Amino acid sequence: MTASRQPARWIPWSLALGDLLAFALAVYFSRLSHAFYYGENPVRVLADWWGSLAEVNILLFLFLASLGVLAFLLKGHYARRKVFWDEVGDIIAVFTVLLGLNAAIAFSGKWPLSRLWLFSAWLLALLLLPAGRLLLRHVFQRLGLWNRPVAIIGTGANALEAMRAIQSDTLLGYEVRWLLSLSDNSPPVAGSTATVMALGSDPLATLRGLGNPQVVLALDNAHWQTQEDLLRLLGLYYPNLAIAPALRGLPLYGLEVMHFFSHEVFMLRVRDNLARPGPRLVKRVFDLVAAGLLTVLLSPLLLGIAWRIRAEDGGPVLFRQERVGRQGKPFGCLKFRSMVPDAEARLQRYLAENPAIAEEYHRNFKLRDDPRITRIGRFLRRSSLDELPQLFNVLRGEMSLVGPRPLLARELDRYGDNIALYTQVNPGITGLWQVSGRSETSFADRSNLDAWYVRNWTLWYDIVILLRTVRVVFRREGAY
Repeated sequence: MTASRQPARWIPWSLALGDLLAFALAVYFSRLSHAFYYGENPVRVLADWWGSLAEVNILLFLFLASLGVLAFLLKGHYARRKVFWDEVGDIIAVFTVLLGLNAAIAFSGKWPLSRLWLFSAWLLALLLLPAGRLLLRHVFQRLGLWNRPVAIIGTGANALEAMRAIQSDTLLGYEVRWLLSLSDNSPPVAGSTATVMALGSDPLATLRGLGNPQVVLALDNAHWQTQEDLLRLLGLYYPNLAIAPALRGLPLYGLEVMHFFSHEVFMLRVRDNLARPGPRLVKRVFDLVAAGLLTVLLSPLLLGIAWRIRAEDGGPVLFRQERVGRQGKPFGCLKFRSMVPDAEARLQRYLAENPAIAEEYHRNFKLRDDPRITRIGRFLRRSSLDELPQLFNVLRGEMSLVGPRPLLARELDRYGDNIALYTQVNPGITGLWQVSGRSETSFADRSNLDAWYVRNWTLWYDIVILLRTVRVVFRREGAY
């Protein structure tokens, strides 16, 4: 049994050349924007776009772009696979340093430099480079050159979680083909198309027979000794060996690794990011700036929705519901009213008449065909526009743009032990739960996703969740 052909060795070089092309296109299009802004002839710019004054600045930009490609090479962007959003985070960090260097060198040297050209060139590069990588990967994937077979050693809960994580990002190009069991008689895994087979007494021979795929070691804690032995053996022959340790509930982005010289021991020091004052201040400043800008930009939409609600039945525009916030304190969570004025009485009658639907409602407190919702309310809920007034809760410090979904008092007991993490932070308008299935996930899933977010908070993850929220809202995924 052999694996499909491995990705071509020239693909990493193609990705690097794609980045250089993105930088070159950024220079080119930024020169065009500069010409249009200052009323220059764009045809002349195309014919003689180098320009005597721009020559040294363009050379500096391309030199810094080469340093950027070198930085990405050292970070493993071309030879190793990384999750897309982590890769974008690296790109932004590198670009921030390069932009600062570009400005510092040019201004300290008193070179003739257009600030419009400088920032437009780097902004275009920031947009074109990730887009170019996505395009190349899609092309390679369509040609059958990108995907790489994966063998996961393990068939327990940890291996299945590792498989789901890999499959959640198709652009990684990893196809889980095999689950290798430590025993000889392992049944097929429900919901998986991967072949379950025995690892055997000679793991290296088994992997050679599969064509030397990418190996992920993902055993459960019950096989700790076996995992240690396999790690020593496979580490000698598979330099890109991936390990998925069976660790749950740890703040992955809040762990501090402690190494001990000459000892095969490391310690993990737990440090929740949002438990520290510095990250909390950064998050609050981001909330104030972003929520303020959004309120101003969306004010015509807010006024239009308010007028439409009022016109439908003459009732109030806003609905204030008491929710539990940080430190367990209640606050009035604002929404555009999407239900009829006698909503509670109508709900009780409907649940009494439909016991099966009542059971669904008591699982997650949502109904697919809610009889209380108005015509405009149904649209607002499908599009999540009913939650826009919560921007004012953010400005008042009662909520955050991103965070756990605000809880009702009756939901506290169902939240489990994770309630201790929930009360450490402000609830959010959107969050990890909303971009991970929203109404399609169970309440237990929601609790675990909220806990993961609190443990692993970074400002970049807030930005990623906001960007993914836009996609979810436009696609209307899982909302009702």
